[in-house]
Amino acid sequence: MSIAERHLSSLMRQLATQDHVELVHPFAEHKTFGALVYVAECFGFRYSGVRLVGRHKVLHVHLVRSPEPWAQQRAAANLAAFGQVGAGGPVPGMYLNSLTPVPEAQADVDLIIALIKYDGLVEAGNRKQLLTIAWGSGALFLLLALLTGVYAVLLPLAVLMPAFVLCALRINTVRRAKLGAQLTAAGCAQVRDDAGRERYVRPVPHVA
Repeated sequence: MSIAERHLSSLMRQLATQDHVELVHPFAEHKTFGALVYVAECFGFRYSGVRLVGRHKVLHVHLVRSPEPWAQQRAAANLAAFGQVGAGGPVPGMYLNSLTPVPEAQADVDLIIALIKYDGLVEAGNRKQLLTIAWGSGALFLLLALLTGVYAVLLPLAVLMPAFVLCALRINTVRRAKLGAQLTAAGCAQVRDDAGRERYVRPVPHVA
């Protein structure tokens, strides 16, 4: 069984038994997550966001079962047409036994990937948290320099650490702006979720 088939088999087992699904593949690329979310949405689920977990910021992608009638109609139709996903059968929107989108699905998968990337950057770029880290680290190294007298090492760190964090925050902001422009051009609407985070919401797709 190929890696794509294992991903699909695991996904379909979760979709069959859960209303909330979490995709966790530490070494998977964004395009893999995008394809899996696309397939899940063909079976009545919708993308709901991401979390970055642990020291290495492992990406966790969240899906929930959609209560919308059109989503359940779409799921019923696809279950009838694609009953062997992950078991050697055809996959909606993908080439056989793969997570490579067919041309007709590529734009939708690309949009999902952009959403995942944007939400991941929002999670990684918590401005308040990063500013606290930046100024806190600078103050800590400055204090250590005063207490220990090791100025040659600690004073440069007191400057470099905040500068590094602020630079990372700037890069994050630029990348989010580019993705935001892409999502807006695709018809997505910018909103704030219950936690106050900026999100983008896609237009309601056509039933297929």
